[in-house]
Amino acid sequence: MPSKRPLLPSAWEVPQVFRDRLGERPGRQRAMLADGHLLLILHEPPGEDHSERGGRFFWRQPDGTWQASSTGTQAHSLDAHLAQYEKIVDGIDERDPAEENAVELHADITALAPLVRATRNMHAALQQARELCHEVEEIIVYRDRTYQIERMAELAYQDARNTLGYTTAVQAEAQATSGYRMAVSAHRLNLLAAFFFPVATLSAIFGIDIDPFFRERSHWLPFSLIVVTSLACGLWLKWFVTSEVQQPGKAADQ
Repeated sequence: MPSKRPLLPSAWEVPQVFRDRLGERPGRQRAMLADGHLLLILHEPPGEDHSERGGRFFWRQPDGTWQASSTGTQAHSLDAHLAQYEKIVDGIDERDPAEENAVELHADITALAPLVRATRNMHAALQQARELCHEVEEIIVYRDRTYQIERMAELAYQDARNTLGYTTAVQAEAQATSGYRMAVSAHRLNLLAAFFFPVATLSAIFGIDIDPFFRERSHWLPFSLIVVTSLACGLWLKWFVTSEVQQPGKAADQ
């Protein structure tokens, strides 16, 4: 069951509209403004469990003072919150996808996908805050930092996907080349079998013995005739195997 504990600390003297608009969960990342008070609802960086992420709330009072609260891991300021995202993205960006195998690349893509979504939504929330508080210059700085984080995460995600696609294509090409070589080898063996098949068949039928050929030279004619006939049949059978099968459509055109 969801927790009934209020998301915003009871000590915060925020406009009541903020508490009324918040449910039992943080919901999507967004910004709220009322009576000069700005409330940012953001998410902590995604971890192994992508289904649940703690919410982080950053309240800016009309005098420019910031306060932070969280339902998950604590972030003491908006600057520290963005720095945590930057550290994660920098750690991923330092890895070279070309040195990783397919399993590692898939793990990178799985980890980067929720990070890209989180940074994109966070940038949208900071952009919304910028539009609500257009006179606050520090919001521009936070928004630009968020955009840079989003861009780095998307580049790392696309790089990992492209490298995985390239690795898959290279492996498929190598398998196709290996299969082609095996097919050529099998074809050559079939040609040899087709060429010598008549000789082996006739030899098995007539039981040819070569000793009488050397003892009685008058018997060379039947032996030679069988050999020549076998080789001729082998050549014809080889031609028949290597000839292309004519398609029915082409035969009808002719």
